[in-house]
Amino acid sequence: MKKLIQEQFGISALEIKKLEGYDNANYLITSDPSKYIFKTYKQNEELLAILEAENEALLHLHEEANSKFPKPIPFVNGDLIRTLDIDGQATVCRMLSFLEGEFLGDKKPTPDLYKSFGIFLAQMDIRFQKFNNYVFKARQWEWDIQYLQLNKKYLDDITNPHDRSIVSYFFQQFEENVTAVLPSLRKQIIHNDANEWNVLVADGEVLGIIDFGDLAFAPLINELAVALTYACYDKEEPLAWATLIIKSYHDVLPLEEKEIKVLYYLIAARLCISVCNSANSKKVNPDNAYATVSEKYAWKMLHKWIAISPIGAENQFRKAIGLPIEIQRTTEEEINKRLRHISPILSLSYMQPIPMARSAFQYMYDTHGSTFLDAYNNIPHVGHSHPKVVAAGQKQMALLNTNTRYLYDLLPAYAEMLLSTFPKSLTKVFFVNSGSAASDLAIRMVCAHTGRKKMMVMEHGYHGNTQVSMDISDYKFSNKKGLGQKNHILKTPIPDTYRGKYKNNDGSAGKLYAQEAIEKIKHSDQPIAAFISEPIVGCGGQVPLAKGYLKELFPSIRKQGGVCISDEVQTGFGRLGDHFWGFEAQEVVPDMVIIGKPMGNGHPMGAVITTDEISDSFSKGVEFFSSFGGNPVSCAIGLSVLQVIEEEGLQQNAKTVGDFYKSLFLDLQSKYDCIGDVRGSGLFIGVEIIKKGSLEQDTELAALIKNELRNQHILISTDGPFDSVLKTKPPLCFTKENAQLVVEKIGGVLKTYYENKG
Repeated sequence: MKKLIQEQFGISALEIKKLEGYDNANYLITSDPSKYIFKTYKQNEELLAILEAENEALLHLHEEANSKFPKPIPFVNGDLIRTLDIDGQATVCRMLSFLEGEFLGDKKPTPDLYKSFGIFLAQMDIRFQKFNNYVFKARQWEWDIQYLQLNKKYLDDITNPHDRSIVSYFFQQFEENVTAVLPSLRKQIIHNDANEWNVLVADGEVLGIIDFGDLAFAPLINELAVALTYACYDKEEPLAWATLIIKSYHDVLPLEEKEIKVLYYLIAARLCISVCNSANSKKVNPDNAYATVSEKYAWKMLHKWIAISPIGAENQFRKAIGLPIEIQRTTEEEINKRLRHISPILSLSYMQPIPMARSAFQYMYDTHGSTFLDAYNNIPHVGHSHPKVVAAGQKQMALLNTNTRYLYDLLPAYAEMLLSTFPKSLTKVFFVNSGSAASDLAIRMVCAHTGRKKMMVMEHGYHGNTQVSMDISDYKFSNKKGLGQKNHILKTPIPDTYRGKYKNNDGSAGKLYAQEAIEKIKHSDQPIAAFISEPIVGCGGQVPLAKGYLKELFPSIRKQGGVCISDEVQTGFGRLGDHFWGFEAQEVVPDMVIIGKPMGNGHPMGAVITTDEISDSFSKGVEFFSSFGGNPVSCAIGLSVLQVIEEEGLQQNAKTVGDFYKSLFLDLQSKYDCIGDVRGSGLFIGVEIIKKGSLEQDTELAALIKNELRNQHILISTDGPFDSVLKTKPPLCFTKENAQLVVEKIGGVLKTYYENKG
C-alpha cells in the first residue's frame, strides 16, 4: 500500500491505518507533514459517476472555505479518481485531505456548541445553493429521506415485532403528513449525513464536516432533520437540544413554515431509515459493527419520539424561529361547540375535558400539543393507530366493502381464525357492529332456542345501550334514573370476596355465592332462559367473580334448559394475561360468548359466538341480517387485530406487565390505607379507594386521583357503584415503565393529599 501511494500520488506514507467504513475500505495516510484519507470502492459505473459529482461538490466548497471540508487530492497524472488493481481486484480509488479536529460525538454537548452546529450547517447549505449537479438530481436511494419508502423492504429484518410496528407507524405517518408536501419544499444539494462522527469540533465550536458520500438533491429541511436526529438521539430531552440548532440555523438561513410543519415526521423518518438499514446489515453482514454503531440510540429515540406529540414538537420548533403557535379553541369553546348539536347526556371525562387530536399506541395527543399516557382506554386493544390494523382497513376499503349476502373470502377466513381461539364446542359466529348489538342478538337467540324469556343477570352488570341490553344490565336499570328491574329479570348478588359476606377466594366463597344463586333459580316463577355475566364485573368496580363461582352455577342453569352466556366485551382477546378469554379463569365453557370493543381496535365490531345447537334453533326463525356486521373491511381489521396479538405476544405482555403493575399497586397499598383492595388480572386492574379506618367508599378521593393524574397527562378512570374504584385497562402494548410512571404519580398525589390534610 505504501508503494501504491508513492507511485500514484507522490506521497511518502510513514503510516497507513485502515478505518472502519459502512460499505467501502478507507485508510488514514500519515506522511510528513500532512495526513490524507485514501478511499477505495468496489468498481461500479453508477458509483463512479457519484464520486465524480462528489469531488465537484468539494471543489465548489473550497472556492470559498478550504479548511472546513475535505479537498480532493489529484493523482500524479492529475486525475481525481482512478481505477487501480488492488489485490487482484479492480478498485475505484481517490484521495482526500485530512481534517484535524475532535468528533462531535466525543464532546460533551453544550448550548454554545449546538448553536455553532446550526450556524455551520446553514453556512454550508448557503454555499451549496450555488452548486448544481444532475447526478445528484437523478439519485434515488434509501438514505435520502424523501425516498423513505425504499426502506420498506427492510421492515421484516427488524426482529422485534413491536419495534417493527413503531417503524411501520412512522412510515404511515410520513405518507399521511409529508408525501403530499414534498413537491412544494425547497430543494437543493445537501450534505445529508451530518451525524456526530462526521462533524468536527475544536475550541467549543463546529469547524468542519467530512464524509460527503450521502450528498443528495433533496428538500433543504432534510439537512436539519438528519442533523437533529444524530445530535439529539442520545438525549433525555431531545426537543430542548433540537431547538438550539434550529434557531441558530434559522438565524443564518431562514426556514419556511411548511418546512417546520413536517420536521417532526422527517426526523422520525431518518430514525426509521437508520434502524431499517441496521437490521438489514445485521442480517447480511453481521460482522460489520460500524453499520450498526448508531442503532441503540436510534431505537431509544424512536421510542421517545412516539411519546412526543407531533403537535407539541411543531409548537416548540415554531417558537424557536419566532413563528406564532397556531391558536386552538379553548376547552370551554370546544364544549360549547359540542353542545350546539350534541346532547349533554353524552358525558365527558374529567373535570377538565381533553380536546384530542391524534394518538399512537399507548399515547394520545391533545390539540394543544400535550402527550397523554393512556392507561384507561381498552378499545384500542393492540394500540392506538396500530399500523397493521390501519393498513388492513385502508387496503380493504379500497378494494371491496359490501354485506354478507355476497361471497368473499374474508368472512370465512376471519370466522375460522376467531373461532380457533375458543373451545371446540363453540362453532358458530354471528357478526354485528358493537357489543351492545351482540348482547341484543344473544338474548334474541336465547329466546328462540329456549322458548322462554326469564333472564338471570349479575348485580352491577352492564351489557350495552340497546333497550334489550339495558333490560339485562343492573348497572342501568337500577340507576336512580333507570327504568327499574323488569318482571322477566332475576338478579343475583355479585360474588365479591372483598365487600361481600364470603371472603375466602379459595373456591369456598365461589361455591357459597353460587348456592345462593341456585336457590334463586329454584324459587323463580319461571325456568331461566339464560344467565349472563362478565368474568370481571367492570361497572361493579372491576370485581372478578369469586373462584369456582361459574363452575358451580353453570350446571344448574343448564339443568333446567338455560343458556350460559359470558360477556367478554372487556375481558377478552388476551387482556387478562393468563387467559385469552375470561371464562377460562373459571374453568368453564359457556354456551354463548358476547364480544365487541377490542376486536376491531376502535373499528365498530361485535359478535356472538355460540354452539351448533343454538345456531340451528335460531336459523328456524326470521332471517337474521346485519347491514355492516361481517363486512369485508371489518373482517380485514378483525384479522389484523388477531395477527398483531399473536405476532407481538400481547397476551404475554399483558401477563408480564400486568403482574408487575399489580405488584406496584400492592406496594402502594402497604403505604396508604386508603387503598382498600387491588384486584383484577393482566391489564384489567381495579384499585378501590376507601375512607381511612373503614370500608366506606371514598368517591371524592378517587375523583381527585383521577383528575390530578389527568393534569399530569396520565389517563385513568373511576368506576363502581360509588365511582370509588380506580380502573386501568390500557392498550396491551403498555410497558413496565408506563406502569411504574402511573403508580409513582398516584403515590405522589396521595402524598400531597395527606400532607395537605395535616
